[in-house]
Amino acid sequence: MAWRLRLAPEKTNIDFFRLQWITFGLSGFLMVASLVLIATMGFNFGIDFKGGTTIRTESTSPVDVGIYRDALSGLGLGDVTITEVFDPTFREDQHVAQVRIAAQEGVEAVTPETIEVVETALRAVDPAITFPSVESVGPKVSGELVRTAFLSIAAACLGIGLYIWMRFEWQYSVGTIVALVHDVVVTAGVFSLFQLKFDLTIVAALLTILGYSVNDTVVVFDRLRENLLKYKSMPLREVMNLSVNETLSRTLITAGTTLLALIPLLIFGGDVIRGFIFAMTFGVFIGTYSSVYVAKNIVLWIGLPRGDAIKKASANQFADIDA
Repeated sequence: MAWRLRLAPEKTNIDFFRLQWITFGLSGFLMVASLVLIATMGFNFGIDFKGGTTIRTESTSPVDVGIYRDALSGLGLGDVTITEVFDPTFREDQHVAQVRIAAQEGVEAVTPETIEVVETALRAVDPAITFPSVESVGPKVSGELVRTAFLSIAAACLGIGLYIWMRFEWQYSVGTIVALVHDVVVTAGVFSLFQLKFDLTIVAALLTILGYSVNDTVVVFDRLRENLLKYKSMPLREVMNLSVNETLSRTLITAGTTLLALIPLLIFGGDVIRGFIFAMTFGVFIGTYSSVYVAKNIVLWIGLPRGDAIKKASANQFADIDA
């Protein structure tokens, strides 16, 4: 018989509902805490959403943020933020910083002349400094990007919910949407708590997390629907536990192989993509958790049709679409 990789025993009997009030309570607490953090601390918006200009500097001399700030203080640039960038992949003599100049009111972007003045001022205090990249986004464009980003996430959640409704039943759809909102809100809360840069790449990561999370949820729900037809007299809670146990190895393998690709990128991928990879890595954990502990709990509380009712519910024209 061919050898197959299993990260869980072939037959498990874990009661995933034994601590349901603790796990679901934890999810509720994390969502509320995340919303409070977002409302009070906000996001550390990147240049995509905040508007302005970011100048990336590189030098063989150590970065002295104080000296850089003094060099730019008399230029009348308004809100200027200087941060040193650390990365294990940098050479020993490679010192990188980012100079962020906020968009000025009534000005679409920092002019090339102003950028040249900034670069000249920094060269005066560090002759070895170079400027590998300059990014500029106007405040009007950035405001539109913020609205579009959050609308795209909301539209993705609703679209996925509609698919689940057609593929299964409305109870599954409600559980899926709650789980997806949980994943997005908690991930966003982590970015707010640690004030990690939030830009368009993070929005792309959130949309990817939605796809990953719903894929795992659909597998569990598909097995649940099969088992509901197979075990007509078994209590719904036990059928759900059986379904999750039967798909547990697949869930762990999917999460594990995804992390095998993400963790090396998180460590060695460089600071440019680190925010995106961190969001993806955290999303794998929170998406797997919500598939097991959030989505099915909602469905259990709502209830599902049993007996002849489940046969009728499963007979819709979308039920046999491959997931």
